[in-house]
Amino acid sequence: MHVMEGFLPTPWWQIWFAISIPVIAFGIYKMNKLVNEKREILPLLAVAGAFIFVLSSLKLPSVNGSCSHPTGTGIAAIIFGPAISAVLGTIVLLYQALFLAHGGLTTLGANVFSMGIVGPVVAYLVYRAGMKANLNFYLVVFLATALGDWATYVVTSAELALAYPAGDVLTLGGFLASFAKFGTIFAITQIPLAIMEGAVSALLFKYVINLKSDILVELKVVEESVVRKLRGIAA
Repeated sequence: MHVMEGFLPTPWWQIWFAISIPVIAFGIYKMNKLVNEKREILPLLAVAGAFIFVLSSLKLPSVNGSCSHPTGTGIAAIIFGPAISAVLGTIVLLYQALFLAHGGLTTLGANVFSMGIVGPVVAYLVYRAGMKANLNFYLVVFLATALGDWATYVVTSAELALAYPAGDVLTLGGFLASFAKFGTIFAITQIPLAIMEGAVSALLFKYVINLKSDILVELKVVEESVVRKLRGIAA
């Protein structure tokens, strides 16, 4: 979903910057507060950022001025919340724009909004709702990360459609027609990619639960009783 450099016209690229910057600023505040209180989570923050970088670098070129790939932000959202995930996503997207020609600087605000903000918010909300409903932990992780991925591409389709509506609204459907076209193109690759990301994320959490569940309990990602159940330990 990295919209390429220069693809969004004025005023759209400025609008997405204006929306994204306050969220990033709040995320930086939250991250600094968390690190000051729990310095031991620094390695986990680094791993979450690296996971986003690796998955979002696996791009499949698209004909719509963007590309398809997993996002990796769902895991960060589940562990640290959407605000901190926005900061990690911004760092990754900025690095990719500067050194990998992946995305762009003028489109950074739009890319951050879709991949760094909306995707993590959806993943976080789905995860919290699923855990509150007492669904299977790994199923909830799968659904949260997959739906967060899809949400990213729905928003990217909307960003592109707003910038390039299909002519006259009355005859061609304007925004809705463009949104449908962009969304259809993304769906071809993104539906299976999101399912794969959900499966990989669930497997990664299974590894963490077995080896380092204490950090998840400390960050209130999952309750101790759930960990015991997942590990087959009697209460």
